[in-house]
Amino acid sequence: MNASPKFERLALIGFGLIGGSIARAARAHGLAGEIITTARSETTRARIAELGIVDRVVASNAEAADGADLVILCIPVGACGPVAQEIAGHLKPGAIVSDVGSVKGAIVRDMAPHLPKEIHFVPAHPVAGTENSGPDSGFAELFINRWCILTPPEGVDAGAVDRLRAFWAALGAKVEIMTPDHHDLVLAITSHLPHLIAYTIVGTADELAQVTESEVIKFSAGGFRDFTRIAASDPTMWRDVFLNNKDAVLEMLGTFNEDLAKLTRAIRRGDGQALFDHFARTRAIRRGIVEIGQDSAAPDFGRPHPQIKQP
Repeated sequence: MNASPKFERLALIGFGLIGGSIARAARAHGLAGEIITTARSETTRARIAELGIVDRVVASNAEAADGADLVILCIPVGACGPVAQEIAGHLKPGAIVSDVGSVKGAIVRDMAPHLPKEIHFVPAHPVAGTENSGPDSGFAELFINRWCILTPPEGVDAGAVDRLRAFWAALGAKVEIMTPDHHDLVLAITSHLPHLIAYTIVGTADELAQVTESEVIKFSAGGFRDFTRIAASDPTMWRDVFLNNKDAVLEMLGTFNEDLAKLTRAIRRGDGQALFDHFARTRAIRRGIVEIGQDSAAPDFGRPHPQIKQP
C-alpha cells in the first residue's frame, strides 16, 4: 500500500472515547500536521485544552471542518446527518469525510445527500471500545489489533479509500471493506444484539436486587459482571444504534428468540443431551474466536504497539 496515512489537518467532530483515542494515536504516530476538535460544552472544551492532545479546540463544527483534509465525525449516529449538513459548505475540495458509527446504512442515507460532489465520503467503524466516555477516556492503544470496517458507497474514489485504510492501519487497526448493508447485518449479531441482551439482563437483575436487598449485585459472578460492563456503555450512542439498525437487529432478535425457546423446552423436559450439544457447539465458537486472536487476556489499555516503545 503506497497511500500516505498522514494528513495536514485532521478535524474530529466530538471528543469522547473514540475521538480522544484517534487524537492520541494520530499524535503519537505523527499522522496529522494539525489536529482540531469540537466539543459541545465549555467545560469539556476547557478539559480538552488542558490535556494538550490537540492543537485547537473550537465550539463550531463548521470551524473545525474548514480547511481540513480529513474530517471524522465521532458522535452518535443520530447526530451525523445534521452535522454533515452543518459542515458541508465549509469542506475543502478533495477532503475525506468519515465517521466512527456502528451503523452504516443510516450513516450513508443521512450524510451523503448533504456532502458536495468533490468530497470523498468514506464511512468507517472501528470495532473497539470500552464502557468509558468523555475526554479523559481515550488512549492511543485502543485500536491496536482491532478491526476497522470501511463501507465506502459506490463510486467513491479508490485513492481516498486507500488513504483512509492506511490511516487506520497506522493507528494499529486491521482494516476490512464491506457494503453498508452487509456491515449492519454482521454487527447486528456480533455487537448490537449482545448489547441489547446485556441491557435487558442487567435491568432484570436490578429489579430483582430491590427484592433481595441488592444480593444479586453483591454476589454477582463473572458472567454477570461482564454483562454490567457492556450495559454501562453510552446510552445515547446505543439508543441511536438500535433505532438506526432496527431491521437487522429485529431479524437477529427473532432468531435468538427461537433458539431461546428451544433451550427453554430442553430445560422444561429435562433434555440434558440437547443442552450439552448446544453448549458444546457454542464452546467451539468461543475457542475459534480465541484461536484467530480476536480475544486475549491482555487489557485494552496498554496493549503494546510495534511502533510504540513501551517503558
